[in-house]
Order: sequence, then C-alpha cells, then structure tokens
Amino acid sequence: MNGASREALVAGRESLDALTDNTSADATKLADELAAVTTLLDREVSLRRVLTDPAQSGEAKAELAQRLLSGQVGGETVDLVSGMVRSRWSRSRDLVDATEELANTADLTAAQKAGALDGVEDELFRFGRIVSSSPELRSALTDKAATATAKGELLRSLLGGKANVATERLVVRLVTQPRGRSLEAGLESLSKLAAARRDRMVAVVSSAVPLSDQQKQRLGAVLAKLYGREMHLNLDVDPSVLGGITVQVGDEVINGSIAERLDEATRRLAG
Repeated sequence: MNGASREALVAGRESLDALTDNTSADATKLADELAAVTTLLDREVSLRRVLTDPAQSGEAKAELAQRLLSGQVGGETVDLVSGMVRSRWSRSRDLVDATEELANTADLTAAQKAGALDGVEDELFRFGRIVSSSPELRSALTDKAATATAKGELLRSLLGGKANVATERLVVRLVTQPRGRSLEAGLESLSKLAAARRDRMVAVVSSAVPLSDQQKQRLGAVLAKLYGREMHLNLDVDPSVLGGITVQVGDEVINGSIAERLDEATRRLAG
C-alpha cells in the first residue's frame, strides 16, 4: 500500500490494538467478524467503491457502514470498520486488504494473549515447508474445483489437535479465501504479520544439520545487532547446504554455506 492507504492502515492497526488491549475484548470474535466483512467487501465491488469514494464525506461513509453492519456484527467491529472508511484510501481494494489483515492480526493477538504466539509463528513456517515438499497436498489445497468446505475439512483433519487453534484458523481462512494469492505468498504474509506482533523480523535459516541452542542464540544476537531489531529464526534443515548456513531476511540473502563457496570458486576458475 502507498500514500493514503498506508496511513489508513496504520490508523486501523492502532484502533484494533486499542480494542484488544482491553482484557474484556474477544479478539477471536473480532477476527471472525472482520473476516466476514472482508468477504462482503471482496464480493461487493460497488460497495467498497462507495465506502472509499473520496468525493463522499468520511462521516457519510461511516454512517453507511454502520447501517449495513449493525445487527450483523458486534458494536466493536462496527466502530472499527466505520473508523476505517472515514479514512482516505488510494484504491478501493486496499480497504479489503486492510480489513483482512486486521482479521488475521486479531487472531494473532488472541494467540499472543494466550502465550502461544511463538508456537503459531513456528507452525506457520513448518506448514509452509510441508506444503512446498508435498505437491499432492498443495494441489488438493489449491484445486479450484474443490469446495471451500472440503478444503477446510482436509485442513482440520491435518491440523486439528496438532497445531494451535490460531494457526488452524489462519490457515483455513487463507486456503478457503485465497483472494487471488498463491498459497506460498499467503503463508509468508501470515508469518511476517505474526513476527510484527512483537516488532520482530523473520530470518529463514537453512543449515545442513540442526543448530544447537547456543548457536541459535548467538545467531539471533548477531542478526538483531545487524538489523537493529529482534529477530525470529525460522529453522530449516537442508542437506544441500553442505555445511555452514544461509540466512534470508526479506529479500536479502546472507550465504555462508560451503556449497556457495564451492560455486564461487568454480566461477572464479571459469573466469
């Protein structure tokens, strides 16, 4: 998002945080209701255009949202969405994306309150690795001919009782409502959103053998110092690394593997 939409999303995040900081707020209920609003806005193109029309006053758009949503979702969700449509948006589609992000953030907040956020982060990462290594599973989860109900049942059979409730909810929502994204892109986005709950960056670390606790602590400290932010490590064992490690933070790759050094030596000899 750019410009006005970015500012509107920041305001929406702050409003959600203010709501969920209240111990009486049900973050999981907020997540469900915001997800329902996302589905509505995604389906009703003309509605979201009206709600983001810069020619209309913010108050008029908020009143429309209140009339549409009152009685359908709780008052906290009505107030949150009304506040969002008061803001200016660069594109009508950005309002849908922002509402979806807030729904996912609410589920992550519920996990954080339960002390389970670290586990959810790890489970999202591991599930992504399972999908990437299983073409059959990926095909079943992305099959356009399969119903959302069937996909949801498949995921619940895989994750139910084995993963955190928040992880299951997030993955089921992503798979059953992909909104044009690839499964991999959606899982990566969820992983980054989970890390952002504690203002952390995510580093994907690949090594030929599992790292010891001491090595993980040392690596985390080095990366935190390098990037100036706390770093969450997603660990992946990859025998093709051949030794050393590779670290990916966003689009940046720090490669310290033997394989990379061999490739570099080969390139120099060839040159």
